[in-house]
Amino acid sequence: MSIRIVQLGTPRAADEGTRIGTVRRPPRGVPKTEFAKRDYYDVWLPMLSPSAELMAQGKEVSSDVQWNAFARKFRAEMNDSDASKVLDLLAVLSQGTHFSIGCYCDDESRCHRGILRQLLTERGAALRE
Repeated sequence: MSIRIVQLGTPRAADEGTRIGTVRRPPRGVPKTEFAKRDYYDVWLPMLSPSAELMAQGKEVSSDVQWNAFARKFRAEMNDSDASKVLDLLAVLSQGTHFSIGCYCDDESRCHRGILRQLLTERGAALRE
């Protein structure tokens, strides 16, 4: 059992399980009834996305220094809120079931889902590629 970190909108793996969208906004131009059918997500959990202010900062990142500043601030948001409890829960659930979490970004190395991967690993979550 484990968590798969995915890009929302990409084809699902056969044993992926429930897909959780950790994004601030739902996909544009897609009816809510189509989110799961179009491989976006089954459940929306925006509390695991950066705040609107931090998201704006993240979109402007153009250097490693800026990215590291974004990552520090996002980690603080996740550790200083109820999101921390949700991450703890997901880490425990990963020991007994398959599910996935994701975001729209193309490059996980410059996406908050990469930081979520680190936060979940630190909590002992079972992760897979």
